[in-house]
Amino acid sequence: MKRYLNLDGQSGVDAYETGDDYIDVRFRAGTVYTYTSASVGARHLAALKRLAAQGRGLATYISSHRDVHDNYASKAPED
Repeated sequence: MKRYLNLDGQSGVDAYETGDDYIDVRFRAGTVYTYTSASVGARHLAALKRLAAQGRGLATYISSHRDVHDNYASKAPED
């Protein structure tokens, strides 16, 4: 996973990993959420990837869009 830049300094996101059709987001508590185009839609997935790469706004986007926040494809503690 890539370390999330956290340019605002207050994000709950610690790291992320992207693939063609998914993004894994690891929060500081250690839980990894996987979002896919099937779970959140292509538009939201593209926004999540863009924000992750920019290092700003990812956690806010997830928490402020109910159709993203509640529709992750999977959730698991990191191994």
